[in-house]
Amino acid sequence: MTEIRLKLSLLLLALLHVAIMVNAQTSGNMHPFAKNRKLSPGKTSYFIDPKNGDDKNAGTTTNKPWRTFGRINSIMLSPGDEVNIKPGAFRQSLIVVAKGGKNSTVSINFAPGRYDIFPDSLYKQQLHISNTNDAPYQPKAIAFYINNSSNVNVNGNGARVVMRGKMIETFVNQSENIYLEGLSYDYHRPTVSELTATTVTATYADLEIHPQSTYSVKDSLLTWEGEGWRYQPDDYWQVFELAAGYVYRQGIKFNTLKIAETGTNKIRAYFTKNPGFTAGFTYQNRDVTRDCAGILLMQSKNISLKKMRIYFMHGMGVVSQFCRDITIDGLMVKPEEGSGKTCAAWADILHFSGCGGKIEVANSYLSAANDDAINVHGTHVRITEKLAENKLKVRFMHSQTYGFAPFNPGDTADFIRAESLRPFGSNVVTAIEKLNDKEFVLTLKNKVPDNIEENDVLENVTQTASVWVHHTTMTLVPTRGMLATTRRKVLVENNHFLRTMYTALLVEDDAESWFESGLVRDVTIRKNTFTDCGGPVISIHPENHIHDGFVHENINVSQNIFHLKNTKLLAAKSTRNITILQNQIKSASPVKMDDLTEFKDCTDIKISDNKIE
Repeated sequence: MTEIRLKLSLLLLALLHVAIMVNAQTSGNMHPFAKNRKLSPGKTSYFIDPKNGDDKNAGTTTNKPWRTFGRINSIMLSPGDEVNIKPGAFRQSLIVVAKGGKNSTVSINFAPGRYDIFPDSLYKQQLHISNTNDAPYQPKAIAFYINNSSNVNVNGNGARVVMRGKMIETFVNQSENIYLEGLSYDYHRPTVSELTATTVTATYADLEIHPQSTYSVKDSLLTWEGEGWRYQPDDYWQVFELAAGYVYRQGIKFNTLKIAETGTNKIRAYFTKNPGFTAGFTYQNRDVTRDCAGILLMQSKNISLKKMRIYFMHGMGVVSQFCRDITIDGLMVKPEEGSGKTCAAWADILHFSGCGGKIEVANSYLSAANDDAINVHGTHVRITEKLAENKLKVRFMHSQTYGFAPFNPGDTADFIRAESLRPFGSNVVTAIEKLNDKEFVLTLKNKVPDNIEENDVLENVTQTASVWVHHTTMTLVPTRGMLATTRRKVLVENNHFLRTMYTALLVEDDAESWFESGLVRDVTIRKNTFTDCGGPVISIHPENHIHDGFVHENINVSQNIFHLKNTKLLAAKSTRNITILQNQIKSASPVKMDDLTEFKDCTDIKISDNKIE
């Protein structure tokens, strides 16, 4: 018996050693960063072929390629280097550390074809992502990682990258002059499941499940089965009406229904009262846990995404966090034609948090989402304690947004009154100390105001961006087309807002719910078409409780075409200098201009030369 116990103990120790080694590999040793890498001589071509390669090869000729990303992950790439990748299955992350030159960039070249990325052995990292922090301490798998790099061109050439489980598709971190072009992203098993009601009676509904929405039925309950995840649907559903062209949210208590399989990808849901099914409608369902992002850009500058396609992405979408100068041009977000799928984005499509410089979104098609198409904002942090005449303790308040520094030394901070959302002072951060993931101590250049009140907040003025959105369509979203709260110039022109369920364009600002800042000073909305959007089509709606001066200023709405479905064209509060000029308005019923606008605590309103049909 003693000998058996000894053998079992040795076996357990061996298994533990293997587990530790595997964990070490997936946590970083397999994917060394800059300090562990060998410097490439530059102007060198590297080749990777997962089907015909061998990591024992030199990897520098087409007939002697490597098989995995392991070897390239041990090299720091230099000016003129290029990495040429062929399609196939990959089980390691591609982690690029590259120092290209402005006139001699590093090129990552994907050949056309399908790339299946499996998450089990990918590099994983704990990340705090704005509006996406349900699982902050659960390491997130990363497929392609560009870290601490400069002057890198990623040429997709139409390559189709298919995720085989939840992961961040591309992560650009602490990098500059990064250009990604021509990549397509998809999921083999999307994390939004879909079914269509084919027959609905008083006691049951026949439902046809999309072939990619794998599932099981046990004990009369439906369970969605994904790659590395499973989930029993609750009451959070989204309805897609193909004929009407609308997507909207609807509560269906699916866990109270009795489910029976009736054929391949076919089930029957029994009920005593129809919970909301309509024949011909498609229903989307997802686990609402915010645990990931699709593409993540963090603390980087001069980043360009061009001519990219997203057939499906899991998580908060393309999240840009504390970046500067971002260009998104020719991005198409929609399910693949002929796929039968109706959802391409698990939540928001483009989300910009705390970014500076210039944001440009151009020539894009943003559709089929479970939340907003575009959201640009900063983050208010609450002042919780005055520690000295020039020192404050501040705190992130929303459960989805925290863990990253709200300021850098040198950033300007505005003091914002929580009740009125009006600024009452300004200062410069000279030092920041992290107490924990939610609390920070700020040392300021000058004395803090004496009149700080309970719940007042700070806004990072330095990290606010100008925004230019043009020649872009936003459609099939259950919420808003675009949100913009930034004090820099905002120009929204030549876009089509098509059947957004709620307001097409929202200018908000709050210090008590999502804590998304801030005030706006120059917003121009011109030469757009708004078709059958929710109302008010344009909403200027700061969440202040008292009016003690104007939160927003200088809103110009001109030369647009509005197709209204018995909704208001514009509503505003606590705003000064609003111009509504030379718009063409097509209304479903006879109306006057006064019927189409609503103002509360506003002044300097100019409305003229608008044509109502």
